[in-house]
Amino acid sequence: MKESIGYELLKVTQAAAIGCTDWIGKGDKNAADDAAVEKMREMFKHVDISGTVVIGEGERDEAPMLYIGEEVGKGGEKVDIAVDPLEGTNNVAYNRPGALAVLSVAPSGSLLHAPDTYMDKIAVGPDAKDAIDITASVADNLKNIANALDKEVKELQIIMLDRERHDQLKKEIRNAGAGVTLIHDGDVSAAIMPSMPGSGIDALMGIGAAPEGVLAATALKCLGGGMQGVLKFRSDEEAERGKKMGIKNPDKVRSIDDLVKGKECTFIATGVTSGDLLEGVQYTEDGTVTNSLIVDYKTKRVHFIESIFKDVL
Repeated sequence: MKESIGYELLKVTQAAAIGCTDWIGKGDKNAADDAAVEKMREMFKHVDISGTVVIGEGERDEAPMLYIGEEVGKGGEKVDIAVDPLEGTNNVAYNRPGALAVLSVAPSGSLLHAPDTYMDKIAVGPDAKDAIDITASVADNLKNIANALDKEVKELQIIMLDRERHDQLKKEIRNAGAGVTLIHDGDVSAAIMPSMPGSGIDALMGIGAAPEGVLAATALKCLGGGMQGVLKFRSDEEAERGKKMGIKNPDKVRSIDDLVKGKECTFIATGVTSGDLLEGVQYTEDGTVTNSLIVDYKTKRVHFIESIFKDVL
């Protein structure tokens, strides 16, 4: 892919982020998501790509736009697109920190093509990428992560979604001596945090959405981090859709290279509400201010970008 593709797609996440800010604190997550989707889809029309959405807002019969299989762009290089126009819909609805507009891009055939289902995940930063094994016990993983980071287990901080399904996982982590950081929504940014120096987070563990798993894997591959995931279908219908998409072995432990193949990918995110990763959209006398992140695997560059718009995208 051309090196400029991340900057060309930046306007897509910026438009989605700005587009949903009218819904911050309004208690309507669906309206916020719809606004982000509409703006993202519209901006794709101005990008020189022939993109296929492989991770999107659901299957075609469930999502009116940015559905899996939808073609985006005005023509050009053939690429896979993974999108979450508003990662953390509840964070916008209830004015909580950390909502993002995110997308990943890679050459056609590179990103895992999976239905909208769940995924059990473990994600770490570069120093611990060879220390994880999602099939091993929680205690063993914590011990190995600690050794890789030259820490004691009691110094580790593990981030996860605050969900009832994680009650046993929380118990095992705390029994081993590590700490747990709980978040309401947004495990893409949570998965990235162990790869960001000074974040205070050592690993992500737990079950979240599979689409967010692919998005996070793209960012982590660019950052040199590590991730493993196992798909968790919630019904026979999801499993059947997975088969139609080419998922032959749903129980397979998928490494970061299974989730994102090859040596080319780019991850782009723009903050909506301010969080640990990015500042949110701000309206100032000078204009509308956005803060974004572009991470590219080929160049190994990490760029934080502040933009000021006199006119709303």
